[in-house]
Amino acid sequence: MGVTASITAEEEKVIKKAFTGLLSKVKPKLTDEDKVHMQKAYKIATDGHKSQRRKSGEPYVLHPLEVARICFEEIGLGPTAVISAILHDVVEDTPYTLEDISENFGPKITKIVDGLTKLDGLYNVQSPQAENYKKVLSTLVEDVRVVLIKMADRLHNLRTIGSMPRQKQIKIAAETSYIYIPLAHRLGLYSVKTELQDICLKINEPDTYQEIITKLKDTQAEREKYIDKFIRPLEPGLKKLGIPYRVTGRPKAISSIYNKLKTKKVPFEEIYDLFAVRIIIDPELEEEKSFSWQIYSIITDFYKPIPERLKDWVTTPKGNGYESLHTTVIGPDGRYVEVQIRSERMDEIAERGFAAHWKYKGVKENNDVFDRWLDGIREIMDHQHSDAIEFVNDFKTNLFSEEIYVFTPNGDMRILPKGATALDFAFEIHTDVGYHATAIKVNNKLVPMGYKLSNGDQLHVTTNKNQKPKENWLRMAVTGKARSKIRSAMKETKRKQGEIGKETLIRKIKNLKLDFEESIDFIVKHFGYKNRPDLYYALAMGEIKQSDLSVFTSDSGKINLKEEYLEPKGDIAPKDEKLEEKTKKNNQKKSEILVNGEPASQYKYELARCCSPVLGDDIFAYLTASQGLKIHRLTCKNATHILANYGYRVLKAEWTNQAETNFNVDLRITGVDSGIGVIQMIANALSTQLGINIRSFNIKGNEGVFEAEVGIMVLNKDQLNVVLKTIKELQGIQIVERVINQ
Repeated sequence: MGVTASITAEEEKVIKKAFTGLLSKVKPKLTDEDKVHMQKAYKIATDGHKSQRRKSGEPYVLHPLEVARICFEEIGLGPTAVISAILHDVVEDTPYTLEDISENFGPKITKIVDGLTKLDGLYNVQSPQAENYKKVLSTLVEDVRVVLIKMADRLHNLRTIGSMPRQKQIKIAAETSYIYIPLAHRLGLYSVKTELQDICLKINEPDTYQEIITKLKDTQAEREKYIDKFIRPLEPGLKKLGIPYRVTGRPKAISSIYNKLKTKKVPFEEIYDLFAVRIIIDPELEEEKSFSWQIYSIITDFYKPIPERLKDWVTTPKGNGYESLHTTVIGPDGRYVEVQIRSERMDEIAERGFAAHWKYKGVKENNDVFDRWLDGIREIMDHQHSDAIEFVNDFKTNLFSEEIYVFTPNGDMRILPKGATALDFAFEIHTDVGYHATAIKVNNKLVPMGYKLSNGDQLHVTTNKNQKPKENWLRMAVTGKARSKIRSAMKETKRKQGEIGKETLIRKIKNLKLDFEESIDFIVKHFGYKNRPDLYYALAMGEIKQSDLSVFTSDSGKINLKEEYLEPKGDIAPKDEKLEEKTKKNNQKKSEILVNGEPASQYKYELARCCSPVLGDDIFAYLTASQGLKIHRLTCKNATHILANYGYRVLKAEWTNQAETNFNVDLRITGVDSGIGVIQMIANALSTQLGINIRSFNIKGNEGVFEAEVGIMVLNKDQLNVVLKTIKELQGIQIVERVINQ
């Protein structure tokens, strides 16, 4: 929230101007009731937040007003959402209650504001963050505006995140990458998604972000000149079509360019499709598809297309409603150019996603994509999840960015995430089909249930009413719908089997003349189970035997352990003076890491093996359940999941620049095997030239190309960067990279 301080007269003018500007934009769409509600919302928000300021020092109320503007102007929401956005932090951060909102604005706005209010009292749950995600995401099936307002809220928070402490920025970026970016994609909010990705990259890798920005600015004039050169020969053909059109050319998102640099492992200068040319037309609705293909024909008359890069989302829109015809062609000077062809309607849906979808709902037959998606969300909601993290993980599988199109025997199309299996398809058809699936054919060939599907596959599922889901099905299923249904069936089976174990336990407790309800939780805790059903199931399956129950006795009417099973009390074991001395010396040793500003040596900690941090890396400390602190790199493959779900267990960590030890680093080196002694060349560069200690060296070659994995010891990140630069400059070396352990 920031500091508290009264608002000055000058700031009052700024706040009033922000509201007046918002009101003038929304006014044409306001009913008389909306106008009253807008004024009331403004009054409550300014009063409630009057003494609150953001970390930047500005009056807090400017934040909800800006969120409301983003909702209207950038996402395309209406007056109800705008009013709710103005009020979105009132219940959470001010004396106003949900009852006050209900009294002033009625049930619809109250429900939205409630959905936007964080849950209190979450200290005893596994993940408070996941519980709050669950609350917001659960509103999707009732009123999607809650999620869209939350998206606007997150966008504004990221736009103004510069005033936040670095550690807080990192956590917010992780949450955004984990849930908000996939959700923005699934809701078709491409502009929002792109901006969120770019800001997260700026937070996590500021140097790389700035480097890309600088290079894009340096090449801007050249890029604009090239786009003009590309479009010029197409203009006569486009004009002959006799419909309004416009052409835009803009660079790819910074995060998209970064991903290309990372995956293709080539320099910035060698990325050909740095920009996309977009041709936007405005024909009659029924002629959109025809004109799109005519424009494709005009383009390919001049430039050679790359067939495998043709994407027809005009005929078959994406699962999030996106429609466009994409092709990549070889333009002037042999450069690759991506061209996107779409109508004004398609462009609005692409930019505003879900909100624009409702505007055009019913205009085209395929506009029920969101309805189908929401049906899938409802099915996940119907399943009782054991915890919020399980729910969020199931939900996230419905936020896939890459999809495949498969077909039923009758030719009906189903959209599934890339990587989905034959078993996922069975559950996609119907829950009962999934439950009772015994055999699945893909393209008339019998396949295992875990078979990964490809675009265009046609499937036939054979069922048997006696078939039931098995435990190993969870390893075969990918989609949240399939996994939640399998888990639900397994829990029901487990519950029925557990009834037998429960009866056994009731008899035992009765024999001890004890009360069942007063005794059961003691027994659950003794055997180390999470809950009662798990204990009952363990008894039924023989994991706990009848003889194991003989350790309990009735002590004054209360359950207890027999004397021989009680742990000894008092300090019976002799003190280990040497061990205490060793511990003291260890605590006195200078620490290479500070955790929350204090030497990490006072804690039990170790560097995480998954990312092997070295002095100079951006790091954070994660308090594990049983292994003390683990120090992770910010770019660790596990970082997003940890920071997004367990942020309350994450502590600030930083290097002290006093590290006296070397750090283990694994490198992967790929290049052309020119027969000049690759091993000797690399070893000389590392050992002789740089004085680096080599821990391991493995190399294999195949048809003139080699790949080596080299383990080395370095003092810090600066020395590692020198190593990477030196190896990259050796003859025949194509790629040298730091290995992230799997």
